[in-house]
Amino acid sequence: MAEAPGQGTESGGDDRARTATVRVFVALAPPDDAKDELARELAPAYEAYPRMRWNRIEDWHITLAFLGELPVETVPLLRPPLAGIAAARRPVQLALRGGGHFDDRVLWSGIDGDLDGLHRLAAEVRAVVKECGIPFEDRPLRPHLTLARARRDDPTSVLEAAAGLAGFTGRRWAAERLHLVGSDYGRGPGPIRYRDIEAWSFARR
Repeated sequence: MAEAPGQGTESGGDDRARTATVRVFVALAPPDDAKDELARELAPAYEAYPRMRWNRIEDWHITLAFLGELPVETVPLLRPPLAGIAAARRPVQLALRGGGHFDDRVLWSGIDGDLDGLHRLAAEVRAVVKECGIPFEDRPLRPHLTLARARRDDPTSVLEAAAGLAGFTGRRWAAERLHLVGSDYGRGPGPIRYRDIEAWSFARR
């Protein structure tokens, strides 16, 4: 996998070296057929609420640990321990189910299945991040898949779209890989774009 390039920043007008950073998180991703299933369920909402900022289907993910902005030189520290977690674990069995919202502005699909296994995996990921000496905000895990964000002048679309997902129950699927994801572009008013820095398959045994 190609590594996400860093975002250069400079302070003042002096000649101090640029500090390259990348926004990083660790995540799982549904397989394509599970994403297609949810996309079909969302088709009426896509048509009814075109002004919402819909995330690209290829960017859908379940965040296990959001690490924020990291210097690019620290990212390689994460590779060996994350690879070790994946090699020691079988895939977590999950499903997409229902919908909800955060603060009337963020639309999400819920996660069902082996939630205990998902929480254990997230705890292992966060533990190795801390062992690497990388500080991050260790918020409680709220498993979800972010779908869209409403514009500030739109107080109802997210609520209505979430209600439309209430009865959705997706098929069960296995999260086959652990993803280390980076983004340092698309930070303007449009959707953020993501790319894998690296991903590791879970054990098959």
